[in-house]
Amino acid sequence: MICILLVAGHGALLEAQIKNDDTGLYSHLAGVPKALLPGIGGKKILDFWWEAVNMRQLFTDVYLVTNADKFKHYERWATANGFPVENVVNDGSTRPEDRLGALADLELVIRSRQLQDDVVVIAGDMLCADQNFDIAQVIRFFRSKPGEVVIYYELEDGEESSSRGIVEACPDTHRISRFLEKPAKGLTASRLASVVFYCIRRETLTSMSDFLSLQPDASNQAFGHFWEWLINRKQMDVFGMKLPTGFQLIGQVGLSDYTKWLTHYSTKKKDNLAKPITCRSHARVGLMGNPSDGFNGKTIAMTISNFWAEVTLVESETLVLVPHPLNDPTEFGGLQDLFCISRKEGYLGGLRLLQATCKKFYQFCSKQGIALTKQNFTLKYDTNIPRQVGLAGSSAIVAATLKCLMKFYNITDGDLPKPVRANFILNVETEELFITAGLQDRVVQVYEGLVYMDFSKEVMEEQSYGNYVSMDMADLPPFWLAYLSDPSDSGRIHSNIRQRWINGEPVVTEAMRRFAELTDQARTAIQERDWNQLAQLMDQNFDLRRSIYTDDCLGPGNLRMVQLARQFGSAVKLPGSGGAVVGLCLDRERLVEMRRAFQEAGCVFCLITPYDPSSGGAGRQR
Repeated sequence: MICILLVAGHGALLEAQIKNDDTGLYSHLAGVPKALLPGIGGKKILDFWWEAVNMRQLFTDVYLVTNADKFKHYERWATANGFPVENVVNDGSTRPEDRLGALADLELVIRSRQLQDDVVVIAGDMLCADQNFDIAQVIRFFRSKPGEVVIYYELEDGEESSSRGIVEACPDTHRISRFLEKPAKGLTASRLASVVFYCIRRETLTSMSDFLSLQPDASNQAFGHFWEWLINRKQMDVFGMKLPTGFQLIGQVGLSDYTKWLTHYSTKKKDNLAKPITCRSHARVGLMGNPSDGFNGKTIAMTISNFWAEVTLVESETLVLVPHPLNDPTEFGGLQDLFCISRKEGYLGGLRLLQATCKKFYQFCSKQGIALTKQNFTLKYDTNIPRQVGLAGSSAIVAATLKCLMKFYNITDGDLPKPVRANFILNVETEELFITAGLQDRVVQVYEGLVYMDFSKEVMEEQSYGNYVSMDMADLPPFWLAYLSDPSDSGRIHSNIRQRWINGEPVVTEAMRRFAELTDQARTAIQERDWNQLAQLMDQNFDLRRSIYTDDCLGPGNLRMVQLARQFGSAVKLPGSGGAVVGLCLDRERLVEMRRAFQEAGCVFCLITPYDPSSGGAGRQR
């Protein structure tokens, strides 16, 4: 594959304004070609691009196309930077009026050097917010597609789409359905701006000559017009890949815009370096319908402020995953200490969750046509969610890690929408780590708050995710939570129910239908603030679960906690897969007595503080 850097534009406006600047601040830049102007950190703009593409394992050759007026500057730059001087191509133009245009410059290199390979074309005078991206990821994406690839980014606030080439791309296939060169206002809602960064197959290179023969006027020979012709008229397959960063083509701006964007990108870079990214995800309790989320049922779940997982990401030279001193122990006081910790905590801490999330994130972005920057980071986590009690501690760590990665790489909700994000978190656990899990935990930890979820078969098959509705959390009743201080593995609680459901066993399929029915009734009860009805439904939820899972499967610890709660007249059910119970007690005096009884029975007991994202944290209980 060949890489061609285009720097033949004359940049007359910027050059004239630098020359005529009265402040004297830019006098040292007079006559300097725009691609050799300072970029972020003072390094020349072209230096960044040369570093990005100077990879022999990707490109057999890299060419630089310049004009006759600035040829000597680039020749000197080439000798100083290890660029092959014989690959600097002079297009012969000395004035803006004589310019060939970017497309004709590319065609000149291909024709004069008799190139017969696929090419990557980049404008070497583009100022980029972060040019340290993984160009190998771009090439892999190109190789996976049966057509050309156009790189685009999402316009920042204040940038007008009418000044750029705008693409409309299918989010599933990434095929560009329409290309609009500097569209008039209202012609498209897209904010995806194409930049001069293209991957073109050798079979398509002849199309450039055809287009140029149809457009003798140099003003119509811009790349944008070529893509309009190729995509809109010729209906050729062209695909889009997103770079989650900002771009400015220096040849199109004056001095004020150059300095503005340089300051903007430099400040952005410093802020990213200076500020660690810390994200938190909360434990959840299933209030109704679980465990039917794994069986095309319906559930209602709520995030709680009591327990959380927190992940911190800091940019670093190498990628480092930091073990948690308590959850990923590597040092012990002795063999007895190792035995006790391993018996209670198991062997699998949170480090595997960080690693699996990072791996799946890179895989997802590559598949979705998002080219990530080559930035490294250090990840560490902390959590106070008790293990093995079914409060979604593992998925909370994954969810918090994903939040950090999205912020670090500037991945938006448009790139990774909430329903898809929930599926992503589930896949990290089930596909990467083979953890038995349902979808409701990840949904409520992504949406946060009190969430109604419908996982009906027809809905899931149609859109690959369920219907999720956030519910009002005002004036919730006093929910409580109790859990075993020494729980067994919560993963065993599902037993053989899945196989029985797959086999279509009537008692199981009817139970899952009934769970969904209870959930719809509970949704109405919550909306009407009928807490007595909600309490009855919670009890019915547990009884239905007990009828199909059996006492042996639920385990004596869970059954003792349920029995104890019912002695005090409280509604009670399992909030997850086992090891804990969640309850609703409307009698405040009995609630105090019940807390004491649970504590005397060796359980941990706490009143639930709902996490309401709309109020910035804790929700309110009556």
